[in-house]
Amino acid sequence: MSTSEERLLARVALTWLTEPGTWAVHRLVQQLGPVTALELMLDGGARDGRLRAAVAARTAAGDARAAAAEALARTDRVGARILTPEDAEWPARLDGLHRLVLPGASRRVDLETAPPLCFWVRGAWPLGEVLDRSVAVVGARAATPYGVHVATEIGYGLADRDWTVVSGGAFGIDAAAHRGALTAGGVTVAVLACGVDRPYPMGNAALFDRIAETGLLVSEWLPGSDPLRPRFLIRNRVIAAATRGTVLVEASARSGATQTANRAIAMGRRAMVVPGPVTSAMSVGAHELLREQPDARLVTGVPHVLEEVGRIGADLAAPARGPDRPVDLLDDEATLVLESLPRRGVLGLDALAARAGVDVRTAMRKLALLEELSMVVRRDGGYALGPAPKPARASTVPGPVTGR
Repeated sequence: MSTSEERLLARVALTWLTEPGTWAVHRLVQQLGPVTALELMLDGGARDGRLRAAVAARTAAGDARAAAAEALARTDRVGARILTPEDAEWPARLDGLHRLVLPGASRRVDLETAPPLCFWVRGAWPLGEVLDRSVAVVGARAATPYGVHVATEIGYGLADRDWTVVSGGAFGIDAAAHRGALTAGGVTVAVLACGVDRPYPMGNAALFDRIAETGLLVSEWLPGSDPLRPRFLIRNRVIAAATRGTVLVEASARSGATQTANRAIAMGRRAMVVPGPVTSAMSVGAHELLREQPDARLVTGVPHVLEEVGRIGADLAAPARGPDRPVDLLDDEATLVLESLPRRGVLGLDALAARAGVDVRTAMRKLALLEELSMVVRRDGGYALGPAPKPARASTVPGPVTGR
């Protein structure tokens, strides 16, 4: 029977041999275990022809076990750790990748969406624990000031309510969401498309250092791995699967962020979209997602996000409404009497009642109420509007006033 060290070495070697997400590798590991699966692949016994070709190309460049041993040593040097599905802190939500089927998929990144073989992690938090209550906030790299503002607010608000903010560490929306969470003193996780020892882009190096200190840097690739373009798309399946929901803040017509949201929908996760100006190129992808995906929900802030991902009945967003006004307290007859008064000058009781369409007795009763509320003042010859009232607070409003 293989030891845990042998199984770990085999998983790292398999990750070096093929790109993460390869279903043929995942199935072999599930059936045979990582050690036997590695031996079979190195012997050229994989049934999948494309997989055999990929393994042959990699082994021509070096020895898989030696590369894995070097990766393990480098992991220690950079202050990281390796997690596998055998570890207690492995994120259970990644099992959702078994349900990920994208209709009409033809590209490799849309077909090869298997769960990770292992993770490299920098940071002290238990990965599964922080991801159990997490939301992804993703979007355009070339974000507008509007998008940066919204992403920062959402990142701050989620972290302030003890939710983990997950993103990809890129410029624009990703960085804004991470910074918002850090400003709130919360936990944020950056899922990378390269080694944890060389986060990309380098312009965010200081941000990555802060995340490693107070949150987590996570990657499926060996330390030192380059941020190749396809790897960002491979990485996105993890962001979608590991979180309770994905918020798309801004996205152009061809954006990898919309891919993350689509993967969330395909796994039954919540996909949320922040609307933007219809004149902005950074809103096109977000708006198209709303049009094309019935399961995508429009959100405008943290309350809407929490309503989607929080506990049923416990995180409902308050309905949007304008500021409360004193006239909101009045019943229909009192409103008619008030609105019938001239903006300037005085109007007698009989004329006011006729203008409001109520009898004189009703007009007198409502005028007494309006005087009590300082909305109307009595003057010689009739009634006039009172001074401009101050807005009333909603929390002090018991309901409509119907009379004395």
